[in-house]
Amino acid sequence: MKMILFVVSNLSRLTKNLLPLQYYIQSKNYALPGIGVAKGKKITKGKGPIAEKKVLPVEQDTYKLVKYCCGTNILKEGGQDVELKPDSEYPDWLWTIRTGPPPPLEELDPNTKEYWRRLRRLGIKRDNKLKSLKKW
Repeated sequence: MKMILFVVSNLSRLTKNLLPLQYYIQSKNYALPGIGVAKGKKITKGKGPIAEKKVLPVEQDTYKLVKYCCGTNILKEGGQDVELKPDSEYPDWLWTIRTGPPPPLEELDPNTKEYWRRLRRLGIKRDNKLKSLKKW
């Protein structure tokens, strides 16, 4: 209990600026898991709880992969994935969506925001590249 009061009293003095507070917490190892203090013993670092990797099931049934959109069932119990419809039941604009890389700057219309944002971004990248080069 004394340790907690000591920590709280020290933290209240450091709340004026967030950076010293973060440094204080990191330097005192308050945020590390598995650290314990015992009476008359040194602080020992132990390994925190180890999170096991979660193996997600992969659908291998070819009928389901062709007929359903796998992974769309959000219910924990029951329910099923969304069934895929024939292409004629989807809107025409769906098949014109660009799924590849963005178009080059020359293909964009100069009267759009996208054009000017891309131009600004490329200019910033060019300036940063020039700044990073070593001076002679």
